[in-house]
Amino acid sequence: MAAISPQHTFDGELTQPLTVTQGNMLSCVEPDYRGFIAPNSLRRMTRVLKMGLATSLKCLQDGGIAVPGAIVTGTGKGSLQDTERFIKEIRDYEERALNPTPFIQSTYNAVNGLIALQQKCTQYNNTFVHRGFSFEHALLDSLLLLSEGTPDVLAGAFDEITPEHFFIKGRIGHWKKETISNDQLYAHVSPGTISGEGAAFFLLTPQATEKSYAQIGGLQMLYKPSSEKLQCTLSQFLEQHGVQADEIDLVLTGANADSNHGHYYDVLTAYPKWTQLPFKHLCGDYETVGAFALWLGAMIVKQQQVPQHWFPMLEKQPGRMRNVLIYNHFFGEQHCFMLLQQVK
Repeated sequence: MAAISPQHTFDGELTQPLTVTQGNMLSCVEPDYRGFIAPNSLRRMTRVLKMGLATSLKCLQDGGIAVPGAIVTGTGKGSLQDTERFIKEIRDYEERALNPTPFIQSTYNAVNGLIALQQKCTQYNNTFVHRGFSFEHALLDSLLLLSEGTPDVLAGAFDEITPEHFFIKGRIGHWKKETISNDQLYAHVSPGTISGEGAAFFLLTPQATEKSYAQIGGLQMLYKPSSEKLQCTLSQFLEQHGVQADEIDLVLTGANADSNHGHYYDVLTAYPKWTQLPFKHLCGDYETVGAFALWLGAMIVKQQQVPQHWFPMLEKQPGRMRNVLIYNHFFGEQHCFMLLQQVK
C-alpha cells in the first residue's frame, strides 16, 4: 500500500515528525514524481493525477505485482484543478477554440485510465463517485471481486483541494471561521473543520501474503442514521464479525472538532475502555479521508505501535493490536465502520 497526504507518508514510514500547517487548508507533502512518471508526461499532468498515479505505482511496487486483476477507485471531486481550468476557458473563449486536455483529465476515471495505460492492464476498471461513500464503495466492490475469484485488486482513492473549492465550501459552512493550525484542531470545537486532501492505494488479495499489512475484517456503511440506529449497528457489527467489545485494541475516529456533527461520535462513549484517537489533524477532512484512515490503521497494525509524535494526546501505548476499529462520517451524512485485524 502507499499514501500521499499532508504528512510525510510516501516513504511508508511513520517516523517523520508531525507536519504543522498554519491555516485551515492542508495540502499534501508531495514526493519527487520523476521516479514514477516520465518527464514528458509529468509536465502535462495536474496535481491529483500525479498524486493518484504515483501512489498507485508505489503500491504495486510495494506489493510486488505489475498488473493487477482489477483497478477500483473512489473520488469525491476528481480533478478539481482541470475542472476549474476547463470552466474558466469556456468563459474566457466564449465556448470557442477550447483546449480538450483539461476536459479529458477532469473526468473522474482519468487516474484509473492512466494507471491502466501505464501498466497495460485491460482488466475490470471502475471509479466510484459517491461523495463521502466513494472510497467505501470502491472497497466494497473490491471485496466482492475477490470473493468472485479475482486474484488481486488495486483499490484506492484520491481527492485534492484548491483555493477556489475551499472558498466555495467555506460559504456553506464546511470550514471553521477562525484560522487555526492542525495541531490545535481539537482545542477549537466550533462549527466547521479544516480541509484536506490525499491519495491512498491498497493491493488487496484474498489470502494473506508475507507482505500483508493487515486484513479487512468488516465494512459497514450507514446513510444519515439516527443515534439509536448507529449504536445498534455498531453492536451488531462487532457481533457479526465475531469480535467482543473488550477485544478492540484501538479506535481511530474521524472526530474533527465540528460542533455541528460531533455528537455522532458519542456512540463510542458506550465503550469507555476503548483507546480512541482522532486522526483528522493529520490529513484534514475530505470525501475519501477513509482511505487515509485505512492506510494509517494498517500501518499501526503492521508495526504494532502508535506513532506518539503524531498523537500527542495518547497517554499510553495500547498493548498488542489485533483489532483496530475505524469510525468516520462525512459531515453527518455518510457513516462507515471498518474493522482491521492483525494477519494471523
